[in-house]
Amino acid sequence: MKSERLHINEIFYSIQGESTYAGRPCVFVRLTGCNLRCQWCDTEYAFYEGRRMSIAEVAQIVDSYRCDLIEVTGGEPLLQEGVHPLMNTLLDAGKTVMIETSGASDVSKLDPRVIKIMDLKCPGSGASARNLWSNLEHLGARDEIKFVVADRADYEWARAAIAERGLGARVNAILLSPVFGQLDPAALAAWILEDRLPVRMQLQMHKHIWSPTARGV
Repeated sequence: MKSERLHINEIFYSIQGESTYAGRPCVFVRLTGCNLRCQWCDTEYAFYEGRRMSIAEVAQIVDSYRCDLIEVTGGEPLLQEGVHPLMNTLLDAGKTVMIETSGASDVSKLDPRVIKIMDLKCPGSGASARNLWSNLEHLGARDEIKFVVADRADYEWARAAIAERGLGARVNAILLSPVFGQLDPAALAAWILEDRLPVRMQLQMHKHIWSPTARGV
């Protein structure tokens, strides 16, 4: 077992609220730190809070939940080099491991067994200029791309990116989410239907089950 230490914000067991795995029990490992400041960020507490833990400690806590679906998230988990041996440890233990990462962080070094959920930043986030488009070359048939949409301009930007970059042929699913409390989900649904866009709309299920500001869910 690797002895490297990671800055961990929280580890918890909950219902997966997003992606094609939505609705499934899942263990979340949230790492501290982020290099972006998206306008609609809902996990600002993960920018700085947390404690140092060894990979062995993290794996032990994950195992205690007796769940084989794991999501490594943040913040931005790829800012810590130790995330790679952590995920390899979990994979070697037979876990299904996903990583939630922004389009601004290099995914090329990830173990191919990891399922990448990559959040391409729309203009409304204030971080679209940070998208690392070369990441698309490292996505495969098991991976997913997410767009968080704040308004009609964001939707049109995402629609153009999907068409111009052939995203539908690259990944398992393209996910569109309305910014919670800002964009009416019915409006996003109407746009998707009108354009017959080949995407999956999602509503962050956990924010409808629990309070939108609740931690550890």
